[in-house]
Amino acid sequence: MPITSIRNSELPKSFSKLSAQPSDPSEGIDERKFVVALARGLEMLRAFRPGETLLGNRDFVDRTGLPKATVNRLAYTLTTLGYLRFDEPAGKYALDTGVLSLGFALLAGADALELARPHMRVLAREIGAAVSLGCRDDLDMIYLETIRSETALTLGLAPGSRLSMLTSSMGRAYLAVQEPDQRAALLEELGAAAVKNGEDGARLVKAAQDAIDDYARDGCCYSFRDWHADVNAIAAPLRDIRNGRWLVLSSSGPASSMDEAYFRNIVAPKLRTLAARLA
Repeated sequence: MPITSIRNSELPKSFSKLSAQPSDPSEGIDERKFVVALARGLEMLRAFRPGETLLGNRDFVDRTGLPKATVNRLAYTLTTLGYLRFDEPAGKYALDTGVLSLGFALLAGADALELARPHMRVLAREIGAAVSLGCRDDLDMIYLETIRSETALTLGLAPGSRLSMLTSSMGRAYLAVQEPDQRAALLEELGAAAVKNGEDGARLVKAAQDAIDDYARDGCCYSFRDWHADVNAIAAPLRDIRNGRWLVLSSSGPASSMDEAYFRNIVAPKLRTLAARLA
C-alpha cells in the first residue's frame, strides 16, 4: 500500500497493527520505536511483482506514493547495501543478492516448511493437483512452497509469488481464522484497496465473506474461478505454534478438468487432514 509523506505520528495503514502482524495481536505499533525511513525502504523492495525484473524511479513513485527525491535516496541506499542493483543500459533497478539471502534464510529456518514438504508431495501425487503452503504478507498472501503433481499437468505458482487475499482461497482461509474485529477491519481495508485499483470492492468482499462461511461449515475455503477464470482452488489454515503465526495449505488446478465437486468431495477431506496433522 502506498506510503505518502508522513510524520512519525501519521503511520500508514499498511503498517497498522493488523498488517504488521506483531507476535501478540493485541499489541499496536509503538510510534516512538517505529522507524519510518526503514518502512519506506522495505516498501520499495515490495514494489517488485512476480515476473518483474526491472523497475524505474517512476515505477517506485507510482507504487509507493513516495516523492521522487525520497525514492532516489532510498534507491541509492538499497543499492549501496546490495539489495538493489542498477542496470545502466536500462536505467532501472533490479533486486540484488541481499534480498535473495534474506529469502533463503527465511525458508531455511522454517521448520513447518521442512515438515510439510514430504506430506505435500504425497498429497499432490494422490489428487493430481498442485499443493502449496503460504502465509500472509501485508494485504497479500505469499507462497512459501509449491509441489506440483508428478502424474498430471497441474498449475502452481513459484515460491515468492503473491496472491490477492480477497480472491484467493489461501487468503480467504487466512481471513477465516482471524478474530472477528480484526477480520472486519482487514476486509474493510482490502475492499478499499480493491476500489482504488478499479475493482468492485463490495462484490469481492462479499465473495470472501461467503468463503468464510464455507470454512465454518467445511473447514476449508474455496476460490472457484475467482482468483483466475481458469483456476479452481481450495485452502485450509494451520497454526504454526513455534513461530506464532497462521500458515495456509492450498491446492489448485485447471477449472476445465478439476471442477468444484472434485475439490469439495475429494480434495477437501485430504487437505483438512494434512493441515491438522501439520498443526
